[in-house]
Amino acid sequence: MEFEELPTLKWGVQDGVGLIQLNRPDRMNSLNAAMKADLRSVFLERARDDDRVKVILVTGVGDRAFCAGADIKEKALEDVPPAAFFHSQRATHQLFREMEEFEKPTIAAINGVALGGGLELALCCDIRIAASAARFGLPEAKLGVIPAAGGTQRLPRLVGESMAKQMIFTAAMLDAQQAFRIGLVSTVVDGEALLPTAMEMASDIARMPPLAIRLAKRCINRGIQTDIDSGLEYERYAASILMDTHDRKEGMRAFVEKRNPRFQGT
Repeated sequence: MEFEELPTLKWGVQDGVGLIQLNRPDRMNSLNAAMKADLRSVFLERARDDDRVKVILVTGVGDRAFCAGADIKEKALEDVPPAAFFHSQRATHQLFREMEEFEKPTIAAINGVALGGGLELALCCDIRIAASAARFGLPEAKLGVIPAAGGTQRLPRLVGESMAKQMIFTAAMLDAQQAFRIGLVSTVVDGEALLPTAMEMASDIARMPPLAIRLAKRCINRGIQTDIDSGLEYERYAASILMDTHDRKEGMRAFVEKRNPRFQGT
């Protein structure tokens, strides 16, 4: 895969998969303003309208860190008034929401520690796969702050209120198997198998009919935030939209004719 190198990450596309590698290994791939700008550039300016990209896979360079969160050395030097922080944090929330609501599926391949903002970034992805040596945590309380890039909102929706409070209040670290048991990640593999496993999953998804996958994602994202009757109504609308598409007809014909379907995304 050929990569375009941005200041804080690498970006490449192959076989329907767009691969983002967070690339600040000397700082544990920590999240700073430049990385946020690069993420926004990839998601909104490169991947969104690139028909080659069916799935996005996010991982970190090296085997120590997926993303160790905010760059604390930078943060420690800041003296930001509350009003200014409120304004600047809105931009982070908007970026993470854009990633969470990105119409194409996203996978986080967590190759090392995912702490603070790094875990919050992974929470924005649809699927999380972890290396067996990965570690997870929201340690912000130890620094006198809270997880403020969506951690207090996304984590309890994923693992439940009690477990989310335990993780945030204690700032405890979880290993990969603990993360798997509480549903924080869906799969744990040996470190050397992480990227191949994630790429294989991404490639499998990339071969699926794009409209069906995108609408399924929207149904799940909307439904989990509303009552079941509203979610079911949204599901009916989405299913109805697909009825007259080329890909639904092609998928049905291919099944009957016992051949591989040729999806077009229409």
